[in-house]
Amino acid sequence: MINLGQTVRDTITGLEGVAIARTEWLYGCIRITIQPRGLHDGKPVESQCFDEAQLVAVEAEKVPGDVNGEHRAGPKPSPSRRADPGR
Repeated sequence: MINLGQTVRDTITGLEGVAIARTEWLYGCIRITIQPRGLHDGKPVESQCFDEAQLVAVEAEKVPGDVNGEHRAGPKPSPSRRADPGR
């Protein structure tokens, strides 16, 4: 199973990049979107989707935003409500 954040390679085309999305289709097909690293003409290379079965992990999973074990990406807890000191 491919996990988001892993560096993966397509065994057919050789395209390598980071798994950024996972979609599951009606009849069980699972597709992984890969974002290649690097630029082409100064712009990011366009992401591509592949069947999960034709991908291999190149690098261990890395969760985007983790710094020293602390998750820094995604939703944050809501701040606690404080009474308005002006009232």
